[in-house]
Amino acid sequence: MVRPQPSVASSLLGGCPQLLPRLGAPCDERVIACGTISCLNIQYFYHNACSWFQKIGFCGIRFLISVMHKTDVFTDCYCIVILHFFLVHTQESLEDEVSPRNKEQKNSDGSKDFCIKNIHQAAFGRREIEIAELEMPALMILRKAAQGEKPLVGARIVGCTHITAHTAVLMETLSALGAQCRWAACNIYSIQNEVAAALAERGVPVFAWKGESEDDYFWCIDSCVNVEGWEPNLILDDGGDMTHWIYKKYPQLLKNIKGIVEESVTGVHRYQETCVVEIYSIIFLYACLRLKRTTDVTLSGKQVLVCGYGEVGKGCCAALKGLRAIVYVTEVDPICALQACMDGFQLARLNEVIEMVDIVITCTGNINVVLREHLEHMKNGCIVCNMGHSNTEIDVTSLMTPELTWRRIRAHVDHIIWPDGKIIVLLAEGRLLNLSCSTVPVYVLSITATTQVLALIELFNAPERGYKQDIYVFPRKMDEFVAALHLQNFDAHLTELTDEQVKYIGVNKNGPFKPSYYR
Repeated sequence: MVRPQPSVASSLLGGCPQLLPRLGAPCDERVIACGTISCLNIQYFYHNACSWFQKIGFCGIRFLISVMHKTDVFTDCYCIVILHFFLVHTQESLEDEVSPRNKEQKNSDGSKDFCIKNIHQAAFGRREIEIAELEMPALMILRKAAQGEKPLVGARIVGCTHITAHTAVLMETLSALGAQCRWAACNIYSIQNEVAAALAERGVPVFAWKGESEDDYFWCIDSCVNVEGWEPNLILDDGGDMTHWIYKKYPQLLKNIKGIVEESVTGVHRYQETCVVEIYSIIFLYACLRLKRTTDVTLSGKQVLVCGYGEVGKGCCAALKGLRAIVYVTEVDPICALQACMDGFQLARLNEVIEMVDIVITCTGNINVVLREHLEHMKNGCIVCNMGHSNTEIDVTSLMTPELTWRRIRAHVDHIIWPDGKIIVLLAEGRLLNLSCSTVPVYVLSITATTQVLALIELFNAPERGYKQDIYVFPRKMDEFVAALHLQNFDAHLTELTDEQVKYIGVNKNGPFKPSYYR
C-alpha cells in the first residue's frame, strides 16, 4: 500500500507515532463499533475532545479516520476537517450550558436585536437558505415582480412559525416586499439554529433556539411584541400562540392589527374562541413518509392506527396506503368516518385495536387522545407519534413515573421501558413528527409560504373596513394563482377553455374554475 509522505503541516504540528499504540485497542473497543462510530461513543469523544487533541495530534486523528474508512491513505486535509469538526462541536457543547438569554451577541452590523444560539453559524445557515430558494420558485417570482413596487412598505409583521430554511425564505421575501418583521418560533424542536443565525446576521430580529424551555418560549414571543416604539399591524401565526399572547398581555395592540394569517386548524379554533381574527390560510402538508425515515421501519404489512380522518389524517392514511400498510382509523365525525370507509380504511375504536397495531399516529388537534391506559395495552415495540399540531394528543406526562425507564436511542426517538421489559417507541416526545424528526419537502412548503405572503399583501392593502371581524378562507382565485406560479417549474402547459366551454359550465375564462367548497 502506498503511504503519503508527511506534509509540512504535520511536521510543523508534530507527529506523535508513539501515541498510536495507546489509541489502538482502546479505540477499537471504545470508539469503533462495526466499522462506524456509535452515537454514544461520539458523545464520549466530544466530552473528552480537548484533552485528547492535546495528546493524539494529527497522527491520532489520521488513525481514527483510517479505521472509520478501513484505509489509512488520507491527507492532512482530512485531519484538519475532522479536527475542526470536533473543535466546533466541543465549543457548541460548552455553549449549550449557557442560555442564549444570558449571552450578548451582535451581528456584523453591530445589531443586538435578536436572541439565538450562535451568530457564528450564520454562514452555514445562509447556504441552507440559498438551497431552499431553489425549491421555492413562486416566492422568487414575487420578489422579482416587486422590485419596483413594494406592496408591504409600512407593514410591521410579527410572526410565530417554524424557524427553518423555508420560513427564512418567506421572511426575507416579506422584507424584500417592504415589510419590517420580528419573529419567534412556534415549535421548540423544529428550530434550525444555523438558519436563525443567518436571519439575525441579515438584520431580522429573530428570537429562537432549538430546545427552548417553556419559559424561554414565551419570553421569545414577548420579545417580538414588547418593543418600545414598534407596534405590529399584521400577524403571521402557526398555532395561535402569538395572537393569544397579544390578546392576553397586550390587548391594546389589537386595535392596530389589520389582520392575522393563520396556518393551522388548531390556531383557527383558538380564534373562534376569542374572535380576534380576520383571515386565515391553510395548506395541509402530508408528510407521513417522515415516519419511515425517522424509525427505519418497513411499513409494508404493518398495522397502523390513525386517530382522526380530517385533512391531516387523510394525508397520513393515503401515504400509509401507498406504502402497503394495513390502516385503521378512529373518528368522531360521521361524515369523515364515512369518507374513511369509502376510501377503503377500517373504522374502529381505539380500545378495539390498540393491542394489535404496530404504529399509532394522532392527527386530531385535540387533547388526551392516547392515554396511559392505552399505552399500557400496546404491544411490545409499538411506535407512537403525533401529526396533529400540538403536543397534547399523547399523554406523555403520564409516562414520567418512577417505574418507567426512558432511554434515548437517537435524536427524537425514545424507548419507554415498562417493568416487564415491554418497550414503547415514542417519537419527538409527542410533538409534531414531520418537523421535529425530519422536514417537509421545501417545494410543498413553498405553496404554504406563497399563500401566506399573498394573504398578508391582501390584508395590508385592503380598504378600511374591507374585512369584517370574522374568519375568511383563502379565496379560490388566489389559490389557483399560487398553483399556477408553481406549475412553471414543471414546464407544465395548462389547457385553455374555449368561449363555448366557458359558457356551458358557467365559469370565468380566467378562473376560478371550481367552487370554494371543492377539495
